[in-house]
Amino acid sequence: MLIGIPKEIMYKENRVAALPETIEKFKKLGFDVIVETKAGAGAFADDESYIKAGAQIASDAAEVFDKSDVILKVKEPMFNEQFNKHEIDMLKENQSLITFIHPAAPSNHGDVKRLQERNITAFTMDGIPRISRAQRMDPLTSMSAITGYKAIIIAAANFPKFIPMIGTSIGMIKPANILVIGCGVVGLQAIATGKRLGGIVKAIDIRPAAKEEAASVGAKVVDFDAPPELAVGKGGYAKALSKEWLDKERQVLAPFVAESDIIILSALIPGEVAQHVITKEMVETMKPGSVIIDVSIDQGGNCEMTDPGKELTHQGVYVCGIKNIPGSVPVHSSWLYANNLYYFVENLFKNGSDEFDMTDEIIKDSLVTHKGKLYHQGTIKAMG
Repeated sequence: MLIGIPKEIMYKENRVAALPETIEKFKKLGFDVIVETKAGAGAFADDESYIKAGAQIASDAAEVFDKSDVILKVKEPMFNEQFNKHEIDMLKENQSLITFIHPAAPSNHGDVKRLQERNITAFTMDGIPRISRAQRMDPLTSMSAITGYKAIIIAAANFPKFIPMIGTSIGMIKPANILVIGCGVVGLQAIATGKRLGGIVKAIDIRPAAKEEAASVGAKVVDFDAPPELAVGKGGYAKALSKEWLDKERQVLAPFVAESDIIILSALIPGEVAQHVITKEMVETMKPGSVIIDVSIDQGGNCEMTDPGKELTHQGVYVCGIKNIPGSVPVHSSWLYANNLYYFVENLFKNGSDEFDMTDEIIKDSLVTHKGKLYHQGTIKAMG
């Protein structure tokens, strides 16, 4: 079986789905690997290092897609301008695709339908369940630490003021107010980084355990209590709130949003569309020069104003919806993600065939399409 690694084509995406060290591991499992030339350049892995690890080098993406049985990618399929063709159309019938698809996000529903129509077996890496056996396969966790850290750095780069308190001969400059919404791995890293930069950090999460963790890393926790049975789902992840409780959360958040200089949005429901906890009206209460970094945009975003993959300014408020924040830290993020993929593939083909174990929770939760059928429950729910 031949595994193919194409070069990522998303703007500023410098990650790669396999590194020479994981190529060697795949070879030991009995796989052959073909890598598009310069696929690892953004992570400083050159073609020669892939060849030494046992990979073939393809001259372009078309060769990788044409020859491979399984395609490993970082980001969802996109339009390849070099070949004037969408990556989904470069896939062959019955080929397997393993990548981040974010299938529940409305912007990706068309791609999911095309994968289904073309009989592609597609797995989404954001579907890995939070169970102990899956920890080393879970890229949401490994990428989240990078995202939380870099989200604050991006915010600082676009914030027209100091973040820490600064004493000057003219007077004292007050520290920035930072609000973190969603205190999973992303949020906790954002809190820690915001504190290190000298900001005053507040945080909110609907889960009691997450609030305790936010307080433990130095955030002042915004008081909002939803019934645990409505807020906490499988594996400790957040559940989607009902409209009634979402409105209550917005009411509690409104004054904190208005006083915030920087907001980091990372309130996600695994496998489902992210909820808009910040409305256009709430954005318009913020001071000009304020910054919103919406890292939940892959799943639809937590802010009504966020434009997927883009940056915009609305009434002086910078709203960032860039979709590949980990790609800006390509060395560490590629190393983490490539190993996540290796362990996922090892488990997927543990029986040595292409007949997947559909009783395996990891496989079942991450499978999107197979033999023309849609399997992903969050996507089925989002599509109605």
